[in-house]
Amino acid sequence: MIETRLARLSERLIVRNLMELYQHDFSEIDGTDLDEHGQYGYCDLDCFWINPNWSAYVITVEGKWAGFALTNDEVHIQGNTRAIVEFFVVRKYRAKGIGKLAAQAIMDANPAHWEIRVLEQNHDAQRFWARLLNELWLAKHSEAMLNDERWHGPVYSVDTQR
Repeated sequence: MIETRLARLSERLIVRNLMELYQHDFSEIDGTDLDEHGQYGYCDLDCFWINPNWSAYVITVEGKWAGFALTNDEVHIQGNTRAIVEFFVVRKYRAKGIGKLAAQAIMDANPAHWEIRVLEQNHDAQRFWARLLNELWLAKHSEAMLNDERWHGPVYSVDTQR
């Protein structure tokens, strides 16, 4: 059974630990190094429990931690209203449809004009989001390429409102 739900306040440490795995994977792309404590860190993580327009989600498979997603209302494309700002599935659960189901659950539960930004160098994420949007919202999504001080890479927009 796959479950995607809002993360409880008591699960902040779990999301923080999953974020470390995410950033470890991401370090191949962005070149980030560990800090003096041997961590990557994510400075604004607590905001996802404080700001009413920001949300943290956890993904579980058969009760085991499988990933997380962070959403907020900070968008770069006019007309979009919500953004998936971080999305991570543990390697064990990748390429099994877990990410697709989790993303669909989040966006279906929160109908909006969604925005997903992907770094230009993150080809795996580009393939994932393009495939997912084509399968689930073929006529309701678009892609733009930003290359300015705000973002460098593709930005996917999708309207999940019925």
